[in-house]
Amino acid sequence: MVQITNIAPLFKDMAKLEHDYSLACQECSLYRLCLPLGLHHKDLAQLDKIIKRRQSYKRGETLFTTEQSFKSIYVVRSGSFKTTISTSNGRDQVTSFYFPGEFIGLDALYQASYQSNAKALETSSVCEVPFDALQELGKEMPQLQIQLLSRLSKELSGDKSLMLLLGKKTADEKLATFLLSLSKRFSDRGFSASEFQIMMSRGDIANHLGLAVETVSRVFSRLQEEGLITTNGKEISLRDIEKIKTLCL
Repeated sequence: MVQITNIAPLFKDMAKLEHDYSLACQECSLYRLCLPLGLHHKDLAQLDKIIKRRQSYKRGETLFTTEQSFKSIYVVRSGSFKTTISTSNGRDQVTSFYFPGEFIGLDALYQASYQSNAKALETSSVCEVPFDALQELGKEMPQLQIQLLSRLSKELSGDKSLMLLLGKKTADEKLATFLLSLSKRFSDRGFSASEFQIMMSRGDIANHLGLAVETVSRVFSRLQEEGLITTNGKEISLRDIEKIKTLCL
């Protein structure tokens, strides 16, 4: 006869593992940034099951390209990414930078193909969300569809802000606005609003803002001379945020 031992602890451990897994999103520090609030526990567990986590990318490694068909959207989990598009003259234009909690690839929905090339700016990781599976869940969870619409609206708003930034501001105003934008985004993630690292190169910043690299370097130097910022390699400190704001008016 087979002896049956006490299996209650086994069931307890299995329940704990299932509980821990289902709460992976909720326990993430980016939960409130990238997921809609108000999801029930069972809904969150369903969403959690379709997400592929901890995919790691080295600096310069490609997340996706315009040659790939659209299958997933991505949420930055750690590190940072940039997206670029190739212009008619063969040059790359930096369109956006992405930080933890931000979605990459939403602009691929309409044409079902990625509209830009995405690369890691540093060692980074993402959560991959297969779009077909997300759509199926969206039928049962209206909050998810609302969240996607909200994210799309945010991207459109960002595109309009960039057009204004590139078209009507001076070099000083462009760089000041860019630094303040980074400050807010880091602050939203619980980091310091005045001291942070910028992993993008001066060339990427210049490209993104529609400026020459030499111009960006001169503006950085001028802001330092005026005591508004200090830099040390990739680290930057905003010494007088209020005064920097006046440059954007």
